[in-house]
Amino acid sequence: MSFSPTVWRAGLAFAALGVAFLGALLVLADLPAGWALIALGLPLSGVLALAGDALGREFAGVLASRFAGLLAVTRPWMWFVALYVALKIPVPLWPDGFPVLGLASTGALFVAALLFVWERENAWKAGLMALVAFLLGLGVEVLGSRTGIPFGLYSYATAPGPTLLGVPLIVPLGWFALTLTATSLSGGRPWLAGLLMLLWDVGLEPLMTAQRYWLWSDPLPLWAGAPVQNFLGWWAVGSLISWVFTGLAPRLFGLRREPWALPGQAPQVPPHRGPSLSLLPGRAARRADFRVVYPVEAFFLPGGLVLVGRYVEAGVTLAAMGLGLMLARRVTRFDRS
Repeated sequence: MSFSPTVWRAGLAFAALGVAFLGALLVLADLPAGWALIALGLPLSGVLALAGDALGREFAGVLASRFAGLLAVTRPWMWFVALYVALKIPVPLWPDGFPVLGLASTGALFVAALLFVWERENAWKAGLMALVAFLLGLGVEVLGSRTGIPFGLYSYATAPGPTLLGVPLIVPLGWFALTLTATSLSGGRPWLAGLLMLLWDVGLEPLMTAQRYWLWSDPLPLWAGAPVQNFLGWWAVGSLISWVFTGLAPRLFGLRREPWALPGQAPQVPPHRGPSLSLLPGRAARRADFRVVYPVEAFFLPGGLVLVGRYVEAGVTLAAMGLGLMLARRVTRFDRS
């Protein structure tokens, strides 16, 4: 079996991140050698992400050329995605700082999503999509935590601040950014975006309950205290927000139809031609976009579960999100960029 250059770069980059993650585990076990693995793995992952498919005599030249090209085409939203990733890295070394780092990382991702839509569409549409997702996400969480609808019986009583109407701020911020990446990855198919959100929640439930962001009391638990109803609710809410996104900005997701006609809407802005470098599975011709966030989560979320001792849940999460990536690739394989 032969692999594409993109798959080689992605595989080698994630392997180097695994070395850094192993170093973090050693540091937590009071073994100083872990710092050396961290210092090696983190920069190596970036290097391999750029030129991992060109190992050999041409490696240095390819790396320098691609790095220069990447800097030339890097957009503002990409810097915030990089910040979102960077803020996840210190978590193993500062476990008590999870609430601070988690909120900061999610906030950076929210800004990245906002800037991404702003660049590809316009400021009015970016703000509207962010507001709709934030309010819908906040609304269903307030309703769910007080009535059990649509997710089941749970409580935010032990959640760290800041909170809004009793809901941790990290939650509605995440609904916007993660639904955007799921909708991008699904090629604008709300049903598939909702399914990708459901698979993401497979890992989110055991991690966030371990961090006491919410606690389940449902009488019919299925996974990490959450009932089947919770996952159906995630699919429904994720699909709904995705459907709104595709109605407001169909061309953002490769759909060839006109957006909803809304009052005060700014003129349509032609899409910006982004960088050709991508760590995503699929054809290299597809330009980098917000799809990149989902595979990043597929790496860090199982890693977070390992750090809190949830090894089985980590394996299941990795399998679930990996299945989501493969399904998205399969469903969208004939889409035009």
